[in-house]
Amino acid sequence: MSTTGVREVSGPSVRALSIRVALATSAIVGVAYLVIAIAVAAIVTGNLTLQIDRDLAQALAHVNRPEPGVSSGSNGFRPPPPDRPFGSPMLVWTVHSDGTVSSFNASDAELPAEYRQVVGPETVSISGVDVRIQGASVGGEHVVVGQTMENLAQTRSTLVVAEIAIGAALLIVVFLGAVAIGQRVAEPIERARQRQLEFTADASHELRTPLAVIEAQTTLALARDREAAWYRTAFGRVDQESKRIRRLLDDMLWLARFDGTGGQPNAEPVDVTVLVAQMVDRFRVVAEARHQALEVRTDEQSAIVTVPPEWLDRLLGVLLDNACRYSPDGGAVAVSVTTEGRRIRLTVDDSGPGIPPAERERILDRFHRATETADGAGLGLAIADAIVRATNGRWHIGDSPAGGASVAVSWQHSIAGGREGRAVEESSAGAPADA
Repeated sequence: MSTTGVREVSGPSVRALSIRVALATSAIVGVAYLVIAIAVAAIVTGNLTLQIDRDLAQALAHVNRPEPGVSSGSNGFRPPPPDRPFGSPMLVWTVHSDGTVSSFNASDAELPAEYRQVVGPETVSISGVDVRIQGASVGGEHVVVGQTMENLAQTRSTLVVAEIAIGAALLIVVFLGAVAIGQRVAEPIERARQRQLEFTADASHELRTPLAVIEAQTTLALARDREAAWYRTAFGRVDQESKRIRRLLDDMLWLARFDGTGGQPNAEPVDVTVLVAQMVDRFRVVAEARHQALEVRTDEQSAIVTVPPEWLDRLLGVLLDNACRYSPDGGAVAVSVTTEGRRIRLTVDDSGPGIPPAERERILDRFHRATETADGAGLGLAIADAIVRATNGRWHIGDSPAGGASVAVSWQHSIAGGREGRAVEESSAGAPADA
């Protein structure tokens, strides 16, 4: 059955949701990175400014310290000796008592009048260039030293460019990583949600048919009086459709409980041969009613597997029910239990129409039927598949010797192996078309 309509209204795709989450994550990381980058730039700028202030303080200390044998220049500033450089070029202004200003290394930079008596470090603009200045009184004169902020500005610009490049790369990595992680996390959830929507749509369709039959029969019965034989026929159809609804609801309830718990009952060692013999005895009446030969073949060796007995019983019921239903009147059904190395293999062969190779992967899907030759909602093999996967079993599907369909399941002998999943393998055995 097609569930295209369900898919079309199922909401945004996993990729779209992942992109939204990635954008939100990138925005949060971007804001956090911006705050950190601003803080780092402010700290670096503060440290470099503090270093300039130290240089200015050392320059003023040199001006204030008398050195024997060295005379002051005409501008009142005592220049440093060649072996004691200041490092970065210093600008020095001497404000004399008569108000005139002389300079050293600052012939092209005039000290603004409002800063001629400056004491503490300040940043001023001189001839369009930011200069950090600091002053002190020396004798009857006031000396102001300064250093340009060009090196600081260059360092800050380099830092900002590096932060922008790192930030862009970081946001790209965060975005792509969030998209990848989002898709990886959301895909299983989306698949489960999509499967639930499809299950609901398919279940609604399967329930609609028997309910329509019941409604039609009751409407006709209430329309006018009819003969007793007609009522018996109508009630027979209602009873048949009611039983079909009950079987469908029982299967849906089992699957819902299985999906909800995600676990399994307590597993215990079970002899598959004994359980097969008991199940075949229960189905002999069904086979005899259709004149079908029901045969059992087992090895003399023990066939012990560790599974929940009630689950194995239900699995056998599904396989035998399918085999008897799809085999024609006078056909044959064979059940065998064999040991293959360290695995126990349960095989059910029938003489029905068989399963086309293209359908062998899909017959385990819920509500899927490979043929419409018999009734059923298509949930039996879905239940069987859930049991096989939960008990670490493995499907083997192919053609039976009788020319019909056959299905086989194998488990580890007496120990629980690793989960084998729903690996469907083609062999010389086939599978029934429906449950």
